[in-house]
Amino acid sequence: MSKFEFLQQQLDLYDNLESHRNPILAQRLHDVQLWQKQRMQNTHAAFFKQPEHQLMAAYFLNRLYGAEDFNQLAFQIRRLVNHVHIVEKVIPASALKTGDAGVELARLSIQLDEDIAKHLLAHYAENYPLNDDIMRQAYLECDQANARYHQMELLELLGEKLDLYVRSRMVKTAFKLSKKLAYHYKVDPIYDFIDEGFKAMQPLDSAQKFVGIFTSKERQIIAAVHAGHPQPFAL
Repeated sequence: MSKFEFLQQQLDLYDNLESHRNPILAQRLHDVQLWQKQRMQNTHAAFFKQPEHQLMAAYFLNRLYGAEDFNQLAFQIRRLVNHVHIVEKVIPASALKTGDAGVELARLSIQLDEDIAKHLLAHYAENYPLNDDIMRQAYLECDQANARYHQMELLELLGEKLDLYVRSRMVKTAFKLSKKLAYHYKVDPIYDFIDEGFKAMQPLDSAQKFVGIFTSKERQIIAAVHAGHPQPFAL
């Protein structure tokens, strides 16, 4: 399989999302994601505010959980399909693997939130204000427990890849040296997406440790939702 083929598969799945063709659903998806971001900021406020965690927190919230940022990335990557050989030649394979994990996680997050948005439109007016109880019920009725746990697994995989490749002096050097070529051949969108992840983890002792603390709390919330806890997002 081409090193770029997996990214293309993820973009194909992303293109099939109904929200691209339904503006009402797209707006409700946007509302859900705004709620998700705010909820995560509240849940992990003290953890995210630590100086060494701020870059990674921003990467999580804007790159891995942001449809608007992913829309731009997907559009730009799609333009590179006819230049696969250039992408593979310019960006080190190990760095591309990190990009794969990040793109898959971002795409799955959007897909799961779209399912929540569909549920909300089926049960409430399209502009009905979201709150914790409505979202708790939507999570429960959409039965996303396994998918949300998989989301956490992908995030943990991304943490492993970041630690594995960014801590490698050889990979780090090769990736930095590829920047000029990446921009020259206009494959900078995927380069920048990977580079932001690399830079976000530089202040950290370990990306896996950061991710592990985050996912541990998120798993607790997922379990509480599906156990019928009345206020799982307040844990």
